Amino acid sequence: MNSSQIQFSDRKSEIDLYQLQQLLNIAAFWAKGRSVEDLDIAIANSEPVIAVWNGQQLIGFARATSDGIYRATIWDVVIHPDYRGNGLGNKLVETVLSHPRIRSVERVYLMTTHQQQFYERMGFQKNPTTTMVLYNQFRLASLSAAEIHFQ
Repeated sequence: MNSSQIQFSDRKSEIDLYQLQQLLNIAAFWAKGRSVEDLDIAIANSEPVIAVWNGQQLIGFARATSDGIYRATIWDVVIHPDYRGNGLGNKLVETVLSHPRIRSVERVYLMTTHQQQFYERMGFQKNPTTTMVLYNQFRLASLSAAEIHFQ
């Protein structure tokens, strides 16, 4: 790996959604099959969004959502398998955490299935008290005859 070509960017507009989709399919079992349209919506509603590039190739990605003061959540941390083991994942998470939108937040959450030790080395702690989830039925199934309108 030539580290002089590795660049980190927080410019959402430069992310190639097709490269992102391919990266997630290759490197993230939990994100396989996400559509380009859904990725576009997720990126639009996240801040920061950090991309890691080797030249023109997207090799890493992470995003966060936050209220800017109390809570933030880091999502979709991924490094291409060919680039793992070089500290890029660590630097990627540190870049998210140091972003102005995240760095002053009281609590930063993330969910991980197999990488607890990686995040523990970065200071994250297991937190079994916040493991509830609601599967949004509006997202899982199309609306029936009744439509909901918000004003």
